[in-house]
Amino acid sequence: MDIWATYQRKLEDVQISPPLAAILALVDLCATSTAGTMFELVKALNEGSDSLKQHSPNPISINAGCELFIAFVTLFPHDSASFSDLKMELVKQGEIYVRQALTYRRKIGELAVDFIKDDSVILTHSYSRVVMETLLLAHRSKRISVFVTEARPRGLGVKTADALTAAGIPCTVILDSAVAYAMDKVDCVLVGSEAVVESGGLINAVGSLNIAIIAKAANKPFYALAESYKFHRLFPLSQYDLPSHNPRILSFPPPIERDTVLASSTSPIPSSGYEVFITQEEIAKNNPDVDYTRPDLISLVFSDIGSLTPGGVSAYLVGMFAG
Repeated sequence: MDIWATYQRKLEDVQISPPLAAILALVDLCATSTAGTMFELVKALNEGSDSLKQHSPNPISINAGCELFIAFVTLFPHDSASFSDLKMELVKQGEIYVRQALTYRRKIGELAVDFIKDDSVILTHSYSRVVMETLLLAHRSKRISVFVTEARPRGLGVKTADALTAAGIPCTVILDSAVAYAMDKVDCVLVGSEAVVESGGLINAVGSLNIAIIAKAANKPFYALAESYKFHRLFPLSQYDLPSHNPRILSFPPPIERDTVLASSTSPIPSSGYEVFITQEEIAKNNPDVDYTRPDLISLVFSDIGSLTPGGVSAYLVGMFAG
């Protein structure tokens, strides 16, 4: 089967996030696999996981989902009469897990709402399904206003602002570079996640680290919202340890020869030099999509398993993958 195409089809459901789509793709792979032993099945699942990660420019969320399902398959207790029956049971349990996982955002929202005071001004970054769920729940019982960052290069803050406005929540989009300017008006920061790593740190849309540093300096709580299937056995020490990093990011292009610019230009060259036109697409390609926020900058991590300090995340991950 074409596992990447299967993954893309799963993502067509707007409620399915990348880790869940990866789990469903592996579930389908398990269902169609001709493996006759657990060793062969796990090998096929690992190969499918590698294929998904190779196709994605940002494999962090995919990797979290794949690791979770493969660990589940490896540790699953069973008394099946045959290996074929075992595979069908694994498929069934994987599908049940995804259905349950779709309720996690609601659980997180109900937990996080208690930390939002009436008449609060909230800052959020980019677009997150679980943050949207939380803000919509808060709006039902409290007065809230929301600052939404533009979130370049993907610009998903506008999507958040449109959804909040449609729900009747007062919001305004601010420049990423205006976060420090706005922070004095903010009561708390709510952000989603690509992954929560073993250190208790957060991988999220680029700019999250900037916001966390500013919130810490202003003594404002910075809350991360993350479903437990985004907990990831990864321990980055810097931005450059992230799986999404590659040498192209933040690279310096070779100097442009003046004669080349003269030959390709259709307009007069200013006497002070020559113009070089840089597009937004070129800027985006040379910049990261995500960044890593250290655990000391995070106040709490709200998850479907409860509210955790960043230090509590590591203990949970050890228990989860130890069976």
